[in-house]
Amino acid sequence: MNSELYLAIDQGGHASRAIVFDAGGAIRTEAFAEIGTSEPRADWVEHDPIALVASVEQAMGRIAGDLGADTRRLRSAGLATQRSNIVCWEPVSGRPLSPVISWRDRRAAAWLRGFEPAAERVHDITGLVLSPHYGASKFRWCLEHLPAVGEAARAENLALGPLAAYLAFALLAERPLLVDPANAARTLLWDYRQRDWSDELLALFGIPRAPLPRSVPSSHPYGTLRVGDHPVPLTILTGDQSAALYALGEPSAETAFVNLGTGAFVQQVAGDEPPSAPGLLASVVYQDDERACYVLEGTVNGAGGAVTEIAGQLGIALETVHSRSAEWLERGGAAPLFLNGVSGLGSPYWVADFPSRFIGDGEDWQKLVAVLESVVFLLAVNLEAFARFAAQPRRLVATGGLATLDPLCQRLADLSGIEVVRPTVTEATARGLAYLLAGRPAQWPPSGPEERFSPQSSPEFRRRYRRWRDALDAALAD
Repeated sequence: MNSELYLAIDQGGHASRAIVFDAGGAIRTEAFAEIGTSEPRADWVEHDPIALVASVEQAMGRIAGDLGADTRRLRSAGLATQRSNIVCWEPVSGRPLSPVISWRDRRAAAWLRGFEPAAERVHDITGLVLSPHYGASKFRWCLEHLPAVGEAARAENLALGPLAAYLAFALLAERPLLVDPANAARTLLWDYRQRDWSDELLALFGIPRAPLPRSVPSSHPYGTLRVGDHPVPLTILTGDQSAALYALGEPSAETAFVNLGTGAFVQQVAGDEPPSAPGLLASVVYQDDERACYVLEGTVNGAGGAVTEIAGQLGIALETVHSRSAEWLERGGAAPLFLNGVSGLGSPYWVADFPSRFIGDGEDWQKLVAVLESVVFLLAVNLEAFARFAAQPRRLVATGGLATLDPLCQRLADLSGIEVVRPTVTEATARGLAYLLAGRPAQWPPSGPEERFSPQSSPEFRRRYRRWRDALDAALAD
């Protein structure tokens, strides 16, 4: 067994995780540090950039303490972040000039609507839709509303970019201004064919090019982390969903990958040529010096985040939700339907300010079931959209927090007609990083036994889906 170790850093919406893997994909040790989230106004979602950097450093410090002398065996590190988070900072001092504005933040949605005539052109260049979840409108808001950002721009002492670029700058000894394709792509400013910033879109949105980090491949010598007393090269920078695609090894076009976290994302490999799929997203998930891998992607903005939000409105403790959701899903019975616009209605509809609502009434637990089912319904809509542009996958690989619910996985299998496989991967993003760090070995052992959910006949659930679909279509037509 190769004695080398790999450090995977997964900076997520709730915590920063540092996980050490060996060359066979086994976890040697792990640590995490929680982060805070602020929602100062409706549609505003922020993190403190200094606290966020500190959380990563804390997690790495705990890793160094656990490894002791074995820290020197760390060959390389990878960092994955939520892709559409952005931040502005001073490259001379390193001082942040804005909060970390979350991908869930929609503060500039009204401003972005003015660009709807250019939506088709934006999609053609970026592979994305015109959405306030992405970086362009957030950057523009910072330039217009944060005096320190405007002053830094005039003084030519401004850096702005995806969170990944800021973390690389803040954590690495070399203080680079670099960004990878997966994170750069989520700004609405990046040409996914040329794999660089688009001068046309920078001009369209009024974003200066000079403060943006240089775009480089996912696999690149980014700089040096300090883990304890040992320097560790950071050689992979990417997005959380992009890394998760590699958790089980090299992804196949015969598999669609569903990650059920705060949001839910479904991805299917499209090969090394940029796909075009109106209503869906096309993304670069990995690039090295030899090739790039593209995927089709669908987005459900409100998955675990919708459950958290509605549970809070109903006064149900999250501990209760976590412990009883599977039981509630198993109960059956007539539950209301939930039209899920939490954090905006995602693909293939793309309505940033769609108002969530229940159709019908029920007990609080039934409303939570309706929220959970709405995630399955929205995933089914995306899979139907995928079928217009790609071959139907032979299986769905489900990961993430909501994927631990057996009845939810079964519903997804029943509605899609595709077998759902749930691997024993508790940290898909980190394990995907480890695979990439290890050089994408031909043999990547499974992390443990898989649970399989075969499609079953479920006429009542299909009727619920049709009623939900009709109700959503009617709401969108209003």
